Amino acid sequence: MDMNVGLLLGAGIVIASIIAVRVAHRSGLPSLLLFLGFGLVIGESGFGLQFEDTGLAQQMGLIALAIILAEGGLTTTWSHVRDSIPTAVVLATAGVAVSIAAVALPVRLLLGMDWRTALLLGAVLASTDAAAVFSVLRRLPLPPRLSGILEAESGFNDAPVVIAVVLLSTDASPSLGIALLEVVFELVVGAAIGLAVGPVGVYALRRVALPAAGLYPIAVLALAFVAYAGAAALHGSGFLAVYLAALVMGNSRMPHRAASRGFAEGVAWLAQIGLFVMLGLLASPSEMPDAIVPGLVAGLILVAVARPLSIMVSALLLRVTGVDRLNWREQAFLSWAGLRGAVPIVLATIPWAATSIDDATAKLVFNEVFVIVVVYTLLQGPTLPWAARRLGVTAPEEARDLAVESAPLEELNADLLQIRVPPASRLHGVEVFELRLPADAQVTLIVREGKSFVPSESTRIRADDQLLVVATVACREVVEKRIRAISRRGKLAGWFGEHGA
Repeated sequence: MDMNVGLLLGAGIVIASIIAVRVAHRSGLPSLLLFLGFGLVIGESGFGLQFEDTGLAQQMGLIALAIILAEGGLTTTWSHVRDSIPTAVVLATAGVAVSIAAVALPVRLLLGMDWRTALLLGAVLASTDAAAVFSVLRRLPLPPRLSGILEAESGFNDAPVVIAVVLLSTDASPSLGIALLEVVFELVVGAAIGLAVGPVGVYALRRVALPAAGLYPIAVLALAFVAYAGAAALHGSGFLAVYLAALVMGNSRMPHRAASRGFAEGVAWLAQIGLFVMLGLLASPSEMPDAIVPGLVAGLILVAVARPLSIMVSALLLRVTGVDRLNWREQAFLSWAGLRGAVPIVLATIPWAATSIDDATAKLVFNEVFVIVVVYTLLQGPTLPWAARRLGVTAPEEARDLAVESAPLEELNADLLQIRVPPASRLHGVEVFELRLPADAQVTLIVREGKSFVPSESTRIRADDQLLVVATVACREVVEKRIRAISRRGKLAGWFGEHGA
């Protein structure tokens, strides 16, 4: 293909994908489905573009996933996920193990797969997708605890799943004890590297005066890949390392942090577009009909049995150990919100590229996973807001980040928060001065019935108002707790022992 034609085609795909993001945002669908569709359209059954290099697809897919995890870590607010980390770790370890077993056993019995293939399919499907989770859940008004669990789980569970898939794809399958030791070793090494690179990177960026502001975002992303490659070189989990390193850097006071987050978000979008289009190219629509029935059966097992069972077992472990208590509503929502995206499809290329797995079997697994991701993402993604409302786990008064390009906010190390006042909230009727926010926080704008105005100290807040609050990072958590407390018990919340926890 001529280079100019290739550039024109690539630019056209990127522009079409950007438009598709807007369409997906309105419909509630994860945009990955539209990107996959572009790959199918220009592939062998569409415009005839051939792509069959599974080894290259695997390597490029893993790199793209590392970029997506780096962006996820950089844009995750530590105060939102801090209390959810123990729960997320249990879901990403014990929950993953239960999910693999809960898929493998019925798949072997119903579809007649051998144990290795059944376990491999279970492992490939065990990971939730960070990109899909972030793109859908960050638009939902969920309690910080619940959204924090889902975000942290999607960041953590890639690491053990990749290790499991690689082990099951090798010729020499180790014993269960050796496999568990290897998983623990890789996770420990990955965590150590990530937690070392993150603080060192922040320290260096604070003290190295780079000649151009645009170099800082590049340096941040490069440091994230230092963690990824360093952990992989030491036989550790690169995915865990890159996520933790990015999480540390994204929540530290470093120069041009907002610009670094914006750059990482842009690169992650480009990685998602390239990844999904490539996977769409790799798929063969003509071979999909044979995978539809087994794929739907395996997907139903995953959604109706494996995911809920993994959540229930994890919740029981958390309750027994006294770490956390998940009520049945939270468990139900966590079960339905386990979105699968590019990660399972990328993982399905690992056995396909391996020499130890029969090519026909590996390709069938890939096709089944492709069907599962498309069908069940199409089913789950748009229904998440409805499920959250039906289960009563929404929290409309929760503050959500607004991404803005603003040098003053960056210099102040401040965030812009959007808060919608629910109809039944006790914020209704409270005057702005009665919020008693910290000195470093201010209600800067109120949007009411489609019109905006700057409030005074005596302005009364009404139901369905949207408040824009500027708060420094240091007092953000205090602001959110105060807003929650007043929303629950009114302006005298403190007298009732309500502090917004």
